Amino acid sequence: MDSLIHDLRDITIRRISVSEMDNNVYLLTSKATGAQLLIDAADDLAAIQALLADAAADTSATPKLALVATTHQHWDHVRALPGLVEATGVKTAAGTDDAPELPVPVDVLLDHGDVGNFDGFDVSAVHLRGHTPGSVALVYQDPEGPAHIFSGDSLFPGGVGNTQNDPERFAQLISDVSERLFGVYPDDAVVHPGHGKPTTLGAERPHLEEWRARGW
Repeated sequence: MDSLIHDLRDITIRRISVSEMDNNVYLLTSKATGAQLLIDAADDLAAIQALLADAAADTSATPKLALVATTHQHWDHVRALPGLVEATGVKTAAGTDDAPELPVPVDVLLDHGDVGNFDGFDVSAVHLRGHTPGSVALVYQDPEGPAHIFSGDSLFPGGVGNTQNDPERFAQLISDVSERLFGVYPDDAVVHPGHGKPTTLGAERPHLEEWRARGW
């Protein structure tokens, strides 16, 4: 399966789906420098290593995996993380409030508004509380196009993430998603969720009040 999904000015974004839960694994590669960010080492280390090998074609430089970021602590998003760290020695990042639950030590703690500077591109962290305490979205702003939001399990086509029928957690998540994503980024922003197909903020924006009213 061809993993290439977005060929932008400065970076390439590749995606593969792994596991019985259709987890998305994303890889951002700087065309100029080869620096790479992997988002969610969810499962299937061999498939992730094949993704890294495929991405060598995306840069004229030598590719180097600089960081693996985890959007949230849930087990289905971290099953390949220990193996990837062992195989590559890559540094890890996660939201501050989820980091203690990860199966590996976390090198970089992510709080709301933090910016990761990679050699050739930047990615910012957006703390979205509710699905888990430390869930983060990671946002790449294309200088010549829309923002790309890697939303983990906090925002999907058709709704926000699961809050286990807890009204307080749902209120927190819908508020954070509304204020920190829909309130900041325009309709053309592309949402790359933790499972399934992408969407845009514009496609989902008309339904925000419907989601709030239904409570999930």
